[in-house]
Amino acid sequence: MTNDEASPAAAEIVATAWRTVLAYGPDRVDPAVPRAAYGHPALRELFPAVSHGVLYLSRCIQFPWTRDIGTAFPQVSGGYRVRRQSDNTLLGVTETVEEAYRLIVAHLPEGCGPAIDGTANHL
Repeated sequence: MTNDEASPAAAEIVATAWRTVLAYGPDRVDPAVPRAAYGHPALRELFPAVSHGVLYLSRCIQFPWTRDIGTAFPQVSGGYRVRRQSDNTLLGVTETVEEAYRLIVAHLPEGCGPAIDGTANHL
């Protein structure tokens, strides 16, 4: 399955996941984080998930998810450390969440999105 084969069902699952993540309160994730990510159309097509207060994005809707999209990790001292987990590359350190998601967009894999109805193994 390729990105060209993204299904309408996958798009609806992604949209539903975004509605859920955007409704989370600060006990799950800083609400500014999913709002900043959702503001980018390219990221809005990816599958969102939150774990331990961090927003992760995937190019597929089934586990195992992709790990090649940058992730903004909040720093205790403020700002965000942006890493791509697939190869543990530090993409940069930013002062604001908006800068972090601009950096993530700038480092999206070629041909990224929309998320497919499959696993990372299907890409």
